[in-house]
Amino acid sequence: MKKRIEIVEHIDTSQVYAELSDPLSGGICVFVGAVREFTENEEVVALEFETYKTMALKEMDKIAERALEKWKLNKVVMKHAIGQKSVEEPVVIVGASSAHRDECFEACRFLIDTLKETVPIWKKEIFKNKTVWVSAHP
Repeated sequence: MKKRIEIVEHIDTSQVYAELSDPLSGGICVFVGAVREFTENEEVVALEFETYKTMALKEMDKIAERALEKWKLNKVVMKHAIGQKSVEEPVVIVGASSAHRDECFEACRFLIDTLKETVPIWKKEIFKNKTVWVSAHP
């Protein structure tokens, strides 16, 4: 399987190496996005993510295909969590493997940046004294 695209309740970061590993890959690059404790000097209690799953998966698949066409990649992983997530919990993970490091570094950056720009995912920021709905990927 060249690509694994998922919307999940929980991201298991320990699985991603196995999903990207390939006998032809000398480089594996992974980016993990997690819930941070502060946003604009306000303490974050949690984040909550929602999406239209069918549309999100379709868009994520397009991004993965573009990466596979642009770089000589052996495998691509893209996963985004939904539901409520606590501080330090992973909410998104993308990765790429290739024969050489340059391709997987460039592809990994493209995967996360393009996901943030185009995939329909909405985020509710839950602070100590308020909640705010925002696009997770403005």
